[in-house]
Amino acid sequence: MTPVTDDTADPDLLLEVRDLQIELMTTNGIVRAVDGVSFHIARGETVTIIGESGSGKSTTAMGVLQLLPADLAVVSGHVRITGLDVLASASAVRKVRGRAVALIPQDPMTALSPVRSIGSQLGEAIRIAGAASGRAAVTARAVRLLEQVHIPDPSAQLRKFPHQLSGGMLQRVLIAIALACEPQLIVADEPTSALDVTVQAGILDLLLELQEQRGIGLLMITHDLGVARLVSDRIHVMKAGVFVESGDVRQIVEHPAEPYTRGLLAAVPTLGAWDETPATTATSTDRPEATRV
Repeated sequence: MTPVTDDTADPDLLLEVRDLQIELMTTNGIVRAVDGVSFHIARGETVTIIGESGSGKSTTAMGVLQLLPADLAVVSGHVRITGLDVLASASAVRKVRGRAVALIPQDPMTALSPVRSIGSQLGEAIRIAGAASGRAAVTARAVRLLEQVHIPDPSAQLRKFPHQLSGGMLQRVLIAIALACEPQLIVADEPTSALDVTVQAGILDLLLELQEQRGIGLLMITHDLGVARLVSDRIHVMKAGVFVESGDVRQIVEHPAEPYTRGLLAAVPTLGAWDETPATTATSTDRPEATRV
């Protein structure tokens, strides 16, 4: 079957999802994991799906990419990536996945093979994308990609294995692998969840920098509304498989309509007021007496 392409679609519309429904098969029956969600992403735009664990946000993203495990299945809906209907046939999504659209997985420690070097894994992505051929050309391309994600001494890093790099560096490697195919759209599934706060900021800055340079559309999946408000143009708040609230980032952050959204906002750590009271040094009278035995 020939994949269906919409020639009348807006060329800046990278992703269009309408009434997507995904079901989970369990021992107790069928559960609707995603129940009729719709959204779109244009070139250079960041759209975030946010929700607690089990809300269906990652399932939505994997359904769009047709990367669902065996117990999950898309049962209805429409998904177009760069105008191509990827649900039209089993092979349709392969025309865009790893080409027009790329995935940044959740955990770099599990996404990368521990027994293969960084250069081997990045080189494989380059060859699959057809971005270079021949050992020298692939290595040169790999070095350039690591430079683009601000990894120092890239030639040396290519020889290392995942356990020899920090979590932040590994996340940058995953971003470099995603960039190997020169994607128009990137799906980032919890790209900062395994990182500490300072490293998170560097990864988010990198994604925004690459987006500005390349006009990439970004679908961000996160449970952290603090992350979402830093990078998003629009936010969809997900609970139990449905969007309970959607809007531009300012509307969602400053004027949330749903108690669930307000709860997510309340969970974002904030700094309290600065306390200018001079610190006092504990004296011997402040300390509890030791118990003699």
